[in-house]
Amino acid sequence: MQRWRPLGHVHVAAGESPWHASHATYPTPLSLPDGRLRVFFSPRDAKGRSSIFSLDLALEGERFERLGPPDGPWLEPGPRGAFDDAGASVAWVGMLPDGGVECLYLGWSLGVSVPFRTAIGRATAPPGARRMTRDSPAPLLDRSAEDPFVLGYPWALDVGAERWLWYGTHLSWGEGWLEMDHPIRRAVRGPDGLWRRDEAPCLRPAGGEEFALSRPSLLRDAGGWHMWYCRRLPEYRLGYAHSADGLRWRRDDAALRFPEAAGWEEGVRCYPAVFDHGGRRYMLHNGAGYGRSGFGLAVLETG
Repeated sequence: MQRWRPLGHVHVAAGESPWHASHATYPTPLSLPDGRLRVFFSPRDAKGRSSIFSLDLALEGERFERLGPPDGPWLEPGPRGAFDDAGASVAWVGMLPDGGVECLYLGWSLGVSVPFRTAIGRATAPPGARRMTRDSPAPLLDRSAEDPFVLGYPWALDVGAERWLWYGTHLSWGEGWLEMDHPIRRAVRGPDGLWRRDEAPCLRPAGGEEFALSRPSLLRDAGGWHMWYCRRLPEYRLGYAHSADGLRWRRDDAALRFPEAAGWEEGVRCYPAVFDHGGRRYMLHNGAGYGRSGFGLAVLETG
């Protein structure tokens, strides 16, 4: 059983810049060497295009404090015609060996027969910098035989000499906006630098009202492998799965226990990012409206 205690509303966009007109979506943690927590997130401009910003927090136990205003944009949408010309949304951030920052993100482009398509991009920033540079104008992972429509929300863990990457993928588009089959798949980058995608998804929607699982967030500890994710029914809910080896997963959504979502959350919690910091386990998450009301922070109760 996981009992999560909300610690409060951290941030909502208030027009701090033209890129920061609304929303604060996909909050993504990075623990810094000096003990601060840097939270990357994606606001939208007046045209609905997302970019990447950050906000530093002092976090200790069940208390947090904002350390200054949001910083950014670290990364803006790509040039016209690129896979990310309609937006760049942060999904996972890690520290490079030299102290720089590595970011995996969703690149958005608009569709004609369907509303959008997404692919996975990678960008980095050198130590001390506040701007990211794309590895390439092309995506890191794009459509393939396994992922024929869209893919995004990547989360990475390094396992020995390999990098394991989990992400959401469309397996079908229906006629309506919410008619889709959207499971979670794993891809592995081996020592040769090539990505190989699992043939079958590792976690699938239950069917019926539940048609999508997205924004996987993973940790590995002495108790095994843990995955938190967002379920769509069509309203958003949080979910959880456990694995002994990172390959075969058992869903246990009922293990998550929260007080009723209220106030800024507008009755919804979605897009989780779970992380360990200062000896405690925390979750960043959005509320309703795809991050329109910003993001908040919760802590896992102990004992």
